[in-house]
Amino acid sequence: MVVRLVADGVLTAEWEPVFEGLPRAGFLPDAVWQHHVATGEVEAVDRGRDPQRWREAAGSIHPLVTQWDDGEHEGPGRGRVASSSASAPSVVAAMLRDLTVRSGQRVLEIGTGTGWNAALLASRLGAGNVTTVEVDTSVAEAARGALQRQGMGAVTVVRGDGFQGYPPRAPYDRIIATCGVHTFPRAWREQCRPGGVIVVPWGTRFTSTEATVVLTVAADGRSASGTFKDLVQFMSLRAQRREVPEYADYVTAESRDKAERGATTLTWDETIAGEWDISRFVLGLLVPDCTVILDEPQEGQRPVWLCSLAGDRSWACVLFREDRPESTVYQHGDRRLWDEVEAAYGWWQGQGRPGLGRLGLTVDDDGQHVWVEK
Repeated sequence: MVVRLVADGVLTAEWEPVFEGLPRAGFLPDAVWQHHVATGEVEAVDRGRDPQRWREAAGSIHPLVTQWDDGEHEGPGRGRVASSSASAPSVVAAMLRDLTVRSGQRVLEIGTGTGWNAALLASRLGAGNVTTVEVDTSVAEAARGALQRQGMGAVTVVRGDGFQGYPPRAPYDRIIATCGVHTFPRAWREQCRPGGVIVVPWGTRFTSTEATVVLTVAADGRSASGTFKDLVQFMSLRAQRREVPEYADYVTAESRDKAERGATTLTWDETIAGEWDISRFVLGLLVPDCTVILDEPQEGQRPVWLCSLAGDRSWACVLFREDRPESTVYQHGDRRLWDEVEAAYGWWQGQGRPGLGRLGLTVDDDGQHVWVEK
């Protein structure tokens, strides 16, 4: 794993010995599910049944699901919603690199998970300088045990709501979140020192595609700002999980009859095809309060639904086709959601398709604001 991370350029020299000394295997439960990012497949791996396969999974570059359905899932099959995991080591290394920690700094981690990330930080900074918050009781207890076995029992493991941060040990020099958010918690900015750094996966409710953002807290502490770095997908902060709307709440018999029919020349590939395509992320920024539902392909068509989350029940459906230059669009409600998507895509094209390095986020007392660097 370490050799691969160094070769890929995500594991820096100061972190290399830390990763060498703390293998991920020391923090994993006996049952994990390996997520193969390229195929989307999830494979159950049990240490008791196949210890060699388990060691291979632990040492791989793949993310590993460690809990389904908030702990209610049983058996070797996959559950409905992955609720805790060991992130891909490349993502862990990149986020720790972007955190730019220095000896003696105090760090707050949101989302303890297996405890591996907290242990890596403790190895660099000292266990007493690391506080980590985990919402799930069983996950927090397992992580606390793993940290103690690794000689890092001085890490403060808090069972609580990470949205609130952890005021008793504030202020912090650095804050890192290992769960995705779409509404930035004010508490995190308030609990970070002026000049401090916050690294967090941030996205919209458009799709599950997010990006890490590195924010620096202003000298007066009233705002934090920075640019996006890498496309990622994280399990959401539980209070901000992306919920899929009920089809029947939007597409009624009446709304189907009244829906406007049109056409689009934009393609599936140009807009929301790839989970790791920046266009998905950008459209989420520019089409607010909207979520996408991908339907199963049928009869040469790939239906994509857009639902407004602004309380107005507007919807749109695009029947993408690869064999024709145009695809059929149906829209209903106060918002013309596909029109908004086309306008957003046109604006992005007109700006020269700015990438993550030119896109940024500022959070302050008035909320959160996305901007484009000229």
